[in-house]
Amino acid sequence: MTENGISRREFLGTGSFSASSLTLAWLLQQDDAFAKPEKPELEPRSFDQKPKQPHFEPQAKAMISLWMQGGPSHHDLFDPKPGMKKWDGQPFPGEIKYDNAAQASSKVFASPWQFEKRGDCGMELSELIPNIAGIADDICLVRSMKTGVNNHGQSIRALINGRTLGGRPSIGSWLTYGLGSETQNLPAYMALIDPGQLPVMGVENWSNGFLPAVYQGTVIRAQEPRILNLQPPSYLAGKVQERSLAFLEKMNDRHMKQRSGQLDLDARIQSYELAARMQTAAAEAMDLSKESKSVQQMYGMLDGGTTAEYGSRCLIARRLVERGVRFVQVFTQNQLWDSHGSIRSALPNACKKVDKGSAALVADLKQLGMLDSTIVQWGGEMGRLPVIQNDAGAAKIGRDHNTYGFSHWYAGGGFKAGHVHGTTDEWGHKAVDDVVNHYDIHATLLHQFGIDAPELTYKRNGREQTLLDGQPGSVIDKLLA
Repeated sequence: MTENGISRREFLGTGSFSASSLTLAWLLQQDDAFAKPEKPELEPRSFDQKPKQPHFEPQAKAMISLWMQGGPSHHDLFDPKPGMKKWDGQPFPGEIKYDNAAQASSKVFASPWQFEKRGDCGMELSELIPNIAGIADDICLVRSMKTGVNNHGQSIRALINGRTLGGRPSIGSWLTYGLGSETQNLPAYMALIDPGQLPVMGVENWSNGFLPAVYQGTVIRAQEPRILNLQPPSYLAGKVQERSLAFLEKMNDRHMKQRSGQLDLDARIQSYELAARMQTAAAEAMDLSKESKSVQQMYGMLDGGTTAEYGSRCLIARRLVERGVRFVQVFTQNQLWDSHGSIRSALPNACKKVDKGSAALVADLKQLGMLDSTIVQWGGEMGRLPVIQNDAGAAKIGRDHNTYGFSHWYAGGGFKAGHVHGTTDEWGHKAVDDVVNHYDIHATLLHQFGIDAPELTYKRNGREQTLLDGQPGSVIDKLLA
């Protein structure tokens, strides 16, 4: 009995002191699951885009991602499988995981395009990409990419933000959070969207996720004005604007001191200040008339049509990193490469759009002495299957999704040039040798920037968050020079 007359049995049987509660508490304690009280921060955290020191000496200072929305067919561009010719049109002798079962076919579809060995390295590449084939000695071709999640959104997320779930920061946000920018007159992270349509997942592709808003990508439109509302109306230009901005800076400073620690407010104030500096810097960076005719011709800007449009965005990307921008994405339109049908016409059209500009970017960076410190990445969220989809005649057939084995290529920034890494099986269906998972390529990219992936952390809800998020990402030394 206790002093107030309650028995031990009654005490343990009441409310929060029940035997089950005590057992649960003991188990939680055994698992060290109780959250330890956090030490209060002595000063509010602040975030900016000023340059920051990497963990160790970096190979790369900037990255340009040429993102091919929809999933380019590796069978027809980068990964020749001549043994499939004798099986063409015959039943596939194995198991296939279809994404679209309604249009599925088990008939083998051997590539109708020719491959040739290109460059001194002898890399086999398709006739559909003659300009990319011309830089074979400068690229590292990875034929064993894998995410293993067979739809666009999930695989895009895996390759851009590290997980299949939404709400996470993209790799561009992580890089700018970890390293800042070498320029304070332009955003550290910029996304050049296609005029045709936003990519799948829209703004999520350049989202800062749970990182402070200052690390979100800034969108550059495909037509003029490339940045809306950047220039003031004539009656506010000059000294009028200078005085207004000076007064606004004082007001914002006072407002922020009264609300320290509000990261969204801090990011908004920083974005306004950056916008003022961008009025001159952004206009100059995107003024392609300053480039010579020979450079414009290299990028296909004098060819007209989609070749010129895409080439101009590749050239803008080069000009941005040349001026200190850390991370640039160049997107193709929604599902450009999603060749479920009519692949014989759709794939050559997609290649024509990007082939010249993509190759020119690598060649131009090289001639300017910038390729050694700039990573260029080319690829999409998936490849395609080795069998026919939509078996409705030669002109209408296509290929379904495949995330178990597909191709990307990388150039510059310490990646091994003129090198082919990994293989898929004899059907180009699954990566089998030297597999590169999305978390492995993330660890490798961060390493090239001088960052140890597990050590780049952001504290959120009492937990240290990383790009890898607990996944076993390994730096793939075989990809590196």
